[in-house]
Formats: sequence, structure tokens, C-alpha cells
Amino acid sequence: MNAKVAQARPWALRAVVNSETRHHALLILSAALALSLIVALTVYGWHYYTLDQAQRPFSPRHAQLKPSGTVGQKLGIFGLFLFALVYLYPLRKRWLWLARQGKTKHWLDLHMMLGLSAPAAISFHSAFKIHGFAGMAYWTMVGLVLSGIIGRYFYAQMPRTLDAATMSFRESQELQSQLIAELGAQKVFDAGEIAGLFHLPDVQTVQKMSTMRALLEMVVLDLARPARVWALRRRKEGMWGKVLTLGGILPTRHHDLEAAIQLVCSQASLAKKILFLSTAERVFYLWHVVHRPFSLSFAIFVIIHVAVVMLLGFF
Repeated sequence: MNAKVAQARPWALRAVVNSETRHHALLILSAALALSLIVALTVYGWHYYTLDQAQRPFSPRHAQLKPSGTVGQKLGIFGLFLFALVYLYPLRKRWLWLARQGKTKHWLDLHMMLGLSAPAAISFHSAFKIHGFAGMAYWTMVGLVLSGIIGRYFYAQMPRTLDAATMSFRESQELQSQLIAELGAQKVFDAGEIAGLFHLPDVQTVQKMSTMRALLEMVVLDLARPARVWALRRRKEGMWGKVLTLGGILPTRHHDLEAAIQLVCSQASLAKKILFLSTAERVFYLWHVVHRPFSLSFAIFVIIHVAVVMLLGFF
């Protein structure tokens, strides 16, 4: 029985790898298509979109690019379709059949991709007319998108690979010390260089921080880590290497160096997440309280807008 299980594991692993590869390919393709559409519409309609509202009716492209135009109307329908797909993610939590389809992580990635693509389509559909009732709907959409980006950040701050609820701060500090020792044994970095990437406030300091201070500290640590990595690369590279890596921004050609950097960064990020876990969970809960009204308000605006447009005969 064990032999059969052992034989089945490579196939199971291969299936997981193929699933991840297809998912990443789908995300890249979606991003490329969205970016291509944005660039094409920007190039085609730049002159029209930069005109004053009073001058637009005299533009030769007004019949195509106005909200009810041949292009503008199709963009509105396309944006509505994308937003309908966006709302499948929260629906998945309540629809058992849908919950069984795919991985939650994949759904969240597509939710974010659609949540960024749909507003772009709606922006071009509205011809960037952001006043009146349409303006209220538009800025509600912008608030919804910004709220989603912030929520995605805090969702990423909660570890999935460890039982974070039972891991204490003391255990996280022991993990950090152990990793510093292991990396130091690789002779790639010295202890001082590694400790720089693991620079974190102590437990007592974090516990005394207000929620806002803790949030700022989390963001600063995440922004500072890439800069420290770039500095590490610059110290390990010669003049020509610094030029090729754009001052350490791009990866070097040294496999051992990049492997050590990746390990240090992933574990430093994990240690930071554990340290600020209670703050991230608290803020993520509050984020739900804010995000849901934005989502519901925008849905109501969209329903009213579509109903009015259909009643006035623009379809």
C-alpha cells in the first residue's frame, strides 16, 4: 500500500505544478490583454479624452468614444461583465458548488485581476466624465478598488504555512536566530549583513504600539526590505556587476547568492508577519466592515445606472 502511495505522489505533485503553471499563465495572459486594451484605447482616444467636455461633441471620434457611442457602449457592457465575475468571489463563500471549484488562492488572484481590469474598462466607457450621478458611481468604484488593494495587502500579512495562532513570539524569535545561524554557515553573508534583513522591533515594543503605529511599521519594513537586498547585492558585486544589476535591483548571475537572498527574504517576511499577526488580523476584520459597504453601494449604483440607461433607450 505504501509503495502505491509513493508511486502516486510524483503524479500528484506534477498535477499541482501543472495547475499552478496554468494559473500563472492565465494571469499573465489576462494582464497582457488588459494592458494592451488600455494602451490601444489611450493611443486611439488621447485627443478626445483630453478635450474639454464642451468641445467633445465636435470631435470626429465623439460618436465612437462617448459613453453611449459604438465603442463606449461596448466598453460599458464589457466592464459590467467583468464586475459580475468579480462578485463571484464573495458568492463562492456561500455557494457550495462554486466553493469546490479551484483553489481559494487562485480565485483571489483572479478576483484582484478582474478588480483592476474592470475599473479600467469603466473609466474608458465613461470617457472620464466623473461628475453627477455617474461621478458618484465612479468614485465609489475607485474607493472599492483601493479598499481591495489594501485588503489584499493585509490578507498577505497572515501566514498560511504555519499554525500562526499557536506560534508564540518567543518561537518566532528562536526561528529567526536559527535561520541566521544556518545562513551564516553558507559563507555567503556574514552575520551582520543577515541581521540587517531581520531587523525587527522587539515583542514588547510591538505590543505597546497603537494600531496605526503598528500599521506604519509593517509598511516601512516591507518597503525597506528590497532596499536592503539591493545594498547586499551591491556589496557582493564588482563595478561591472553593479551596472548589470542596475545597482542591485536586478538579480545577479550567482545562484548561491540569489538562493541565499531568497531564503533570507522569505523568512524575514515570515518573522515580520508573525510578529505583527494580531495587528494584521484586527485590521483585516475592520477592513471587511469598510469594504462591504463600498461593494454593496457600487452594486446599487450599477443597477440604477443600467436600469436608467435601458429605460431611456440607449441600448
